[in-house]
Amino acid sequence: MMKQGHISVIMATYNCADTLRQSVDSVLAQTYTDYKFIICDDCSTDDTYSILKQYEADYPDKFLIIKNEKNSKLPFSLNHCLKYADGEYCARMDGDDYIAPDRFEKQVEFLKNNPDIQLVGCALQTFDDKKGMGRIIYCREYPEKLHLLDAPCFPHAAIMTYTSVYNALGGYTVSKRTVRSQDYDLWFRFFAKGFKGANLQEPLYFMREDEFSFLRRKPRLYLWLMVTKWKGYRLLKFPLKYYWHILLPLVALFRNETRKLKAKTSLKSKK
Repeated sequence: MMKQGHISVIMATYNCADTLRQSVDSVLAQTYTDYKFIICDDCSTDDTYSILKQYEADYPDKFLIIKNEKNSKLPFSLNHCLKYADGEYCARMDGDDYIAPDRFEKQVEFLKNNPDIQLVGCALQTFDDKKGMGRIIYCREYPEKLHLLDAPCFPHAAIMTYTSVYNALGGYTVSKRTVRSQDYDLWFRFFAKGFKGANLQEPLYFMREDEFSFLRRKPRLYLWLMVTKWKGYRLLKFPLKYYWHILLPLVALFRNETRKLKAKTSLKSKK
């Protein structure tokens, strides 16, 4: 039985003890208070799980902490959370970011006032602990399926949708190809079901920027992304003239590998 007006907030964590409190506290500070925070720890090796269990002990009505039996990656962990989602709404959150106090309030209000829309995101404000606030990333206000040709059109960690939408889509696809492109895969299926989404043009989500994250991106992830795009194009019956867009991750791969080489060369020169 879905609880009307209630939000199930889902988050997967892995070794984010250093940033977790800021993230969780920003949810506790929300002006919209009818929510339950469902957090799945993916077998962290730092203090993440113990921190979460302390929050659950301090706020038993607000937290449900679960844990995977083995490290299973983001899609599996989010599906684990969805098993316990019983709110009318379902919102995403990441353990190294934080949100504005009125994020939930404004997203719920938007969904209530726009019954033809099933999902809402928002603009992202990037930040760095050392450098402070960075750029603002604006997402297209009313994306359509063709906007998926080049990139995901909703900010995954900042979305709110109806739990019934997740149920209709069967949650996230769990496979090797969706370890890093689980959101892209979700949006293809979202539009295939005839759902509509929007993005608020206000930065209500603060996303941590890691200047060295590109060093951890494996070449195979770009190849799996190409497979996800190919499957999505077929699902949405995109005309063949658009299929060259599937190759764009190869350009991104080349750029990333070039950045890696420059970074490694720079580090060696400093030694």
